[in-house]
Amino acid sequence: MTDEPGSSPHSTREPAERSDAIVTIPNALSVLRLLLIPVFVWLLLVEESAGWAFVVVFVSGWTDWLDGKLARWLDQSTKLGALLDPAADRLYVIVIPICFGLRDFVPWWLIGLIIGRDVLLLATAPLLKSRGVTALSTLYVGKAATFALMSSFPWLLAGHIDGIIGTITYPIGWAFLIWGVGLYLWSLVLYWIQTFAVVRQMPRVHASGASA
Repeated sequence: MTDEPGSSPHSTREPAERSDAIVTIPNALSVLRLLLIPVFVWLLLVEESAGWAFVVVFVSGWTDWLDGKLARWLDQSTKLGALLDPAADRLYVIVIPICFGLRDFVPWWLIGLIIGRDVLLLATAPLLKSRGVTALSTLYVGKAATFALMSSFPWLLAGHIDGIIGTITYPIGWAFLIWGVGLYLWSLVLYWIQTFAVVRQMPRVHASGASA
């Protein structure tokens, strides 16, 4: 699991250790996570099966952890994987809350905070690009926020399963969700502070690559 906006401070190129390989086990797991997104949507919105939707989210979370481990153990860190993994994370963080809203699991104002945060974070990209910067350093609070949000999803789904399981897991899911949203918003503030620092301290880069 990764968080935006990048993996190294003010990085403008991929780390040297990442290869151009496409067909690797970690990449296959990332593709699987992406393919599971429409399956999740169908299960939760069409079949209205919180139980099976929980299984999909659980499998996705497990493969997310596994692909990172395998990439290091098998020395299969790739440029494609560096794009697929965070893309899957972002899609899950957007798609799952929307589905929760459609099922009335979570209020829409809370979903708006989650999606609005990502939109406002995306708005830093043009400012950074104007200074020749493609990525800011990843903050621990951002990683913690994504972890908390991704952790809240299976707990909340389990909370809508009838019986003692739902009774126990529902408040746990909300605890993770509130913690995650709070950290998510705080990480946005910190990323914008970094962006302002870059804009103030670095000269503007013209299209030709020359500094102003």
